[in-house]
Formats: sequence, structure tokens, C-alpha cells
Amino acid sequence: MTSQDPDPGTDEPPAPIAAPSREGGEPIFARGGVRCTLGFNVRRSDTYYFLTTGACARVGLKIYADPALTVELGTVVAVTNTATGLVRYVKPHVERPGSVRTLTGSVDVTAARRPEVSRRICRTSRVTGMRCGTVTARDQDVRFGEGAIGGLVRTSICAKPGEPLGTPYFSGTFALGLRIGADGSCAGGGSSLVQPVDEVLSAFGVKIY
Repeated sequence: MTSQDPDPGTDEPPAPIAAPSREGGEPIFARGGVRCTLGFNVRRSDTYYFLTTGACARVGLKIYADPALTVELGTVVAVTNTATGLVRYVKPHVERPGSVRTLTGSVDVTAARRPEVSRRICRTSRVTGMRCGTVTARDQDVRFGEGAIGGLVRTSICAKPGEPLGTPYFSGTFALGLRIGADGSCAGGGSSLVQPVDEVLSAFGVKIY
């Protein structure tokens, strides 16, 4: 190569930065020390979003992938039932994994189903791992700090302190709901309250994939 020849490396485009992404069941964060869980990735046409609950469900709130708030995932664009938020990804036209992360790998989730009484239901948590049980009641009305929430289902699956809200509940490849709250403890036969995901999808006009 002569002194007039261009350096073959100088015209190379910079490597693309991977779009931030998360699977269902992974932790997410917001300002003020808020920690929640990504419930399920969802989409409307070619625009991708995810669902979450609790303190992360506030319109306009920016959601991050890390507690240092350096990797932005998206912004909450809508809230339904006072407790479930729809978060639009920073790069909304980049496909996201339609799966739930467990301690042993990923579970593909392809569609939503109504959580009927007696149906087997499972959830995964970094605190207690995978736990399964059954739906024990529907149409539960509960009052939280944000106000009364109706139409919840109760399950026989307990929750321990430190488990963030928004945990995805599923059965096989079907998404069933997101954890809103819990009663009792895992030591004394506790239960958990779940927002049915089929109703949330209908309210937001999005779908599981």
C-alpha cells in the first residue's frame, strides 16, 4: 500500500449498537429507586412494547434496564386499571423476544389465555424460582394505595418479601397474567393476586406473540 492509498479501515461504518431488550420476568428500574418486573413483550403491528405493573405504571415514566439508569428501555405510554402500564421501547420497530426468562432458561410464550378457576398457573422469580399452583378465584376486588382494582384473579402461589410486582404468570406457552399483589406468606399458605393479561391486551390493543 502506497502513501496515496486510503487506509482500508477508515471508511468502515461503526458497529451498530444493539437495541436494549429484555425478556418477560427480568428486572426493570426507574428513578427514585423503583424496581419492577417486565411482564410480557407485546406488539401492535410492527411496534413493540412491554407490560409492567406497580410503581412502574405511571404515564411518562422512563424505564431502564439497570439500577444505575444508564440503559433506557422505553417510556410508559398508557396505564389501565390504575396498575398496569404499557411501555413503548426506545427503538419500537426492533423485534423483541416473545419469551419469559426463568432460572433455567427461556419459556416461549405465544398467545394469551383467560385464567379460569382451577387452571394450572406458574410464575418465575429470581427470589423464589419457579412456582406453580392453580387459579382459585376470579373477579376479586382489592384496594391498594393507588385505589381499588377490580377483576383480579387469586392464585395459590405465594410471594416472598422482595419480589417486585409485574411478575409474569403463564401456563405452558400461554400468558395468563401479571402479579399485582399478595396475601400471607410462603411459610403460611399465602396467595397472590394477578391482573388477567387478556383484559390488559384488549384495553391496550396489543397482543402476545
